[in-house]
Amino acid sequence: MSHRIFLAGATGAIGQRLIPLLRAAGHHVAGATRFKAKMPTLGALGAEPVVVNVFDADALKLAVLAARPDIVIHQLTDLPPGLDPAKMANAIGRNARVREDGTRNLIDASVAAGAQRLIAQSIGWMYAPGPQPHREDDPLDDAADGPRGITLAGVVSLETQTLRSSLLEGIVLRYGQLYGPGTGSEGPRGAAPLHVDAAAHAALLAIDRGTPGVYNIAEPNDLIATDKARRDLGFDAGFRLPNS
Repeated sequence: MSHRIFLAGATGAIGQRLIPLLRAAGHHVAGATRFKAKMPTLGALGAEPVVVNVFDADALKLAVLAARPDIVIHQLTDLPPGLDPAKMANAIGRNARVREDGTRNLIDASVAAGAQRLIAQSIGWMYAPGPQPHREDDPLDDAADGPRGITLAGVVSLETQTLRSSLLEGIVLRYGQLYGPGTGSEGPRGAAPLHVDAAAHAALLAIDRGTPGVYNIAEPNDLIATDKARRDLGFDAGFRLPNS
């Protein structure tokens, strides 16, 4: 079944790998970016370019209404290219704001446009200390402080808003640590690595599969369990786009 998709964060590492998958599956894609200069990139990938700032609630609502999506995919972040360590400290607060205020605005716009399902990007390494591998119903690390605490607050806000919207089917994808094109790392990294192509494919699968809720998305690892995603979404950690 084809859908009309509004993809927020379309020029990010996952977004650029996701657009070709969506188009190949027969979906119409409105791809949103903050930067007019990135419109040609979106057009070349097969998306209808939309330039809008997620913090401009009125403009975002108009953009989503114009796109008429039945599915909204939230891949918004505000992180430096390649996760440059020298710039990450300043990016943490900005990224948390995207997850809190940006998610709120995107949900309001999605509801106004009559969308049915919201698929949102989260992260899979914010669980509280405890037995591993962590499953989706394990508690998050609410004792975190400093930069981890700022990140956690943004994650909790994004997930809570996504899952508690009564007018949207909310699906949260807790991604592992990304590697591959556009991520700043060509090889696996972290305790729960995830290739960017497999991350994008999980979002594609979540359009028509899975009940509302949280799904851990990563390669086999000792930190987070991924059997729910494999069972309910058909997630395949080995998925790669051609020529990856």
